[in-house]
Amino acid sequence: MILKPTKLINMKKSEIISSCVFLVVLCLSFSNSWANLSSLVDVTPGTENFISCIQPKSNNVTSFSQQLIFTPVNASFIPIWQVAVQNTRFLKPSTPKPSIIVTPVDETLVQKALFCAKKHGYEMRIRSGGHDYEGLSYTADVPFVMLDFTNMRSVDVDVANRTAWVQPGAVLGELYYSISQKTDTLYFPAGVCPTVGVGGYMGGGGYGNLLRKYGTAADNVVDVRFMDVNGNILDRKSMGKDLFWAIRGGGASSFGIVLAWKLRLVPVPEKVTVFVLNKTLEQGATKIFHKYQYVAPTIDRNLHIRTQVFAEYIGNTTKKTIRIMFEGIYQGTRDTLLPLLDQKFPELGVRREICEEIRSIQSTVVFWGLPSSTPIEILTNRSAIAKLNNKSKSDYVRTPIPIRGLRKIWRKLMQNDGSALLMINPFGGRMADYSESAIPYPHRAGVLLQILKTVNFNGQTSDTTPTSLKRIMWLRSLDELLTPYVSKNPREAYSNYNDLDLGVGSSNYEEASLWGERYWKRDNFRKLIRIKAKVDPDNFFRRPQSIPVF
Repeated sequence: MILKPTKLINMKKSEIISSCVFLVVLCLSFSNSWANLSSLVDVTPGTENFISCIQPKSNNVTSFSQQLIFTPVNASFIPIWQVAVQNTRFLKPSTPKPSIIVTPVDETLVQKALFCAKKHGYEMRIRSGGHDYEGLSYTADVPFVMLDFTNMRSVDVDVANRTAWVQPGAVLGELYYSISQKTDTLYFPAGVCPTVGVGGYMGGGGYGNLLRKYGTAADNVVDVRFMDVNGNILDRKSMGKDLFWAIRGGGASSFGIVLAWKLRLVPVPEKVTVFVLNKTLEQGATKIFHKYQYVAPTIDRNLHIRTQVFAEYIGNTTKKTIRIMFEGIYQGTRDTLLPLLDQKFPELGVRREICEEIRSIQSTVVFWGLPSSTPIEILTNRSAIAKLNNKSKSDYVRTPIPIRGLRKIWRKLMQNDGSALLMINPFGGRMADYSESAIPYPHRAGVLLQILKTVNFNGQTSDTTPTSLKRIMWLRSLDELLTPYVSKNPREAYSNYNDLDLGVGSSNYEEASLWGERYWKRDNFRKLIRIKAKVDPDNFFRRPQSIPVF
């Protein structure tokens, strides 16, 4: 069944012009600094056939299409490719780049790009915000068309029905800002990084500061506009329950192309309370964190306390310590929060003077590391948000790590050169209410903590310098050290934090299970494979660690 485009999906002429101006500005901004790279990109033979295939016959429309389709011969090709590369370790000449970039403004051009890529033998990569941890949405070792949704970024908030239709090119910051312009008593339970693209984020599950109260982002998807491998545009009803299940947490880009998500907005108070508190080893951080593992996943669902753990030197000495940053957000006032913490977690030592009551939109700014007084418009300014330059891995903790285990981890962190960070989020609450198979995202009841482990490449010219390689080896050794303390059979990992170290084999189930069961667990992974075989039997939508077809 093919659905007719809606008012949301078909952008107005003024929006199209604005999007084109956006691309032109990018080209002017980056063409000089990247001119030396453009000469290193080869023009893949056959791109002329693709261009001829995708362009309409009308001269006027052809002229317009040329502003939306780019090949390596265009001066703007490199700037457009690189602007949404959110992990700068991939910004290097050796990174394989697309044969063609298509930046559609409507569903018609998406359909044509799909048809022409299939006809002329290209693979396709789909980029929403560019936060793919392994760069898989914008790089490949084969000729490919990159579908870049930067021009399809509308957000239509319906306060009365508590929903929002969001196109795939919108980023979380734009979604939050759009909601805040209409109400302070609704929000969406997603992450705190403003430049994460909505299109890919929901496909992996998605979590944030509201996960203990409202579950994952994908749990709050109520409908979708979706293009299958044949170019049919489907919604929740017409695609059937299996495909709708699969794309919410199973990697939507393995099955087709998300054109828009319909999201359920959730109620929040007009003001929430945030606090930030640091503890070092000398201040009892080890015992406090040990208790945190018991308290944070079981305390009132309105409270979420994230931690960041890193090593640092003590003053001007050569001695190191561990600093743990406790970042809390409470869906209520400080007058309710403080008695709760005094009862459940007095060791943390949260005081009234460090608690701040602010709007939900401001809390996103705070959790991104900026003062609450920062204008919220920064969430819509993609160029103002710092990019990553790192390699990451993820784990889930189901049994509290004992004191002796924490001390081993601290010693390992102090052996690092200062490039490492652990970011830890508590689960429990609403997350435990869902079964592992409610959607493909399986990390539910019993999970206490999710750990993101990362090393950056700051100060290095690439991720292949001796220092960078040493940092990667350190991260892998940390991964090994954590083995006794994290989930087992399988050792769970978060698919949105994709990690090619887990494996990329997909010629049979035994190979694919090495990574697939870690992301989705066995039953969900097998179900995803069955659905994939039905909706994309020739495996057109493929990339490393996509759902395979055997």
